[in-house]
Amino acid sequence: MAKILINKDNLFYNLEVISKKATNKDKVAVVLKDNAYGHGLVEIAKLSSEFGIKKAVVQTIEDAIKIEQFFSYILVLADSTFHNYSHTFHIAINSLEDIAKVPQNANVHLKIDTGMHRNGVSIDEIEVAFLGLLKQKATITGVFTHHRGADTLSTDFFWQNSNFSKAKAKVKEVCEKLFLPIPSFHSCNSNALFRVNNFDSMGDDFARVGIATYGYFDCDEVFDFAKLKPVMSLWASKMATRTLKKDQSLGYGGTFRASEDMVVSTYDIGYGDGFLRLNENHSYTTPKGYQVLGRVSMDNLTINSDDEEVCLFEDVTNLAKIHNTITYEITCSLKESIKREII
Repeated sequence: MAKILINKDNLFYNLEVISKKATNKDKVAVVLKDNAYGHGLVEIAKLSSEFGIKKAVVQTIEDAIKIEQFFSYILVLADSTFHNYSHTFHIAINSLEDIAKVPQNANVHLKIDTGMHRNGVSIDEIEVAFLGLLKQKATITGVFTHHRGADTLSTDFFWQNSNFSKAKAKVKEVCEKLFLPIPSFHSCNSNALFRVNNFDSMGDDFARVGIATYGYFDCDEVFDFAKLKPVMSLWASKMATRTLKKDQSLGYGGTFRASEDMVVSTYDIGYGDGFLRLNENHSYTTPKGYQVLGRVSMDNLTINSDDEEVCLFEDVTNLAKIHNTITYEITCSLKESIKREII
């Protein structure tokens, strides 16, 4: 049976590096959306809590409920149901229209659009948003933004930081006017956290760290960030073995043809499980040096091995390059039905 192994030591190593960069564990919120970037929501939540992380970020209320026991502070980024099940939960407000859906006494974080132009209210709408949230009897516990270009060498990062500084000043002005406590501020994702020389100088209360938690950055190579360790490895089990004769082909389209007699085996994972189809114009080599032969099928693939189990990857960087995508997409594509084991 195919399985994903989660390396606890590597995860703890990454969280230690991240915590030091953020100055301490209390200033780190681990991002667990999309099944913890494919690593397993509950598995990563449990381990992060064991390490000492107290804050988490998820996509939905349903995910927040699954991990409520592990964290004292959970930010829910997008959920149209807007039920308020717990004082542990903090609901992200992505637009002025969201305000009417907020249940009374909910904890909310107001998102500010500082230049990504995806979600969030404008700086000019901050006071209107605060007044609307107070009318709903919501508790404004946070104000945040999201960077569009912290992973690229451009001025966008500094421009958005400047815009968020203006937003913070406006929030403080409105809070003073309305006799409200100052909410928490947060803006840094993984790349943004590691681009700043001194996190405390940002004036943020914590960072939301996603991909770095799992051992990757996906940024321009010019950035000399800390070295992290991939947390996930993917394994598959043998289904059948045969001798492929010279000049015989295998799989859909017969795109692989044997240059000599060779032993090959099929293994129980395919694109239906989230291991994306390989472009046969590129070869892929497993960590042990085996080749994935021909096209990946829906439920299996073929390798020049007769091992009972094979490790398909320990680091998805090369696969991401083959697929001309980012590491996030490779890990997030792996289905929840694949068993996750902590080692």
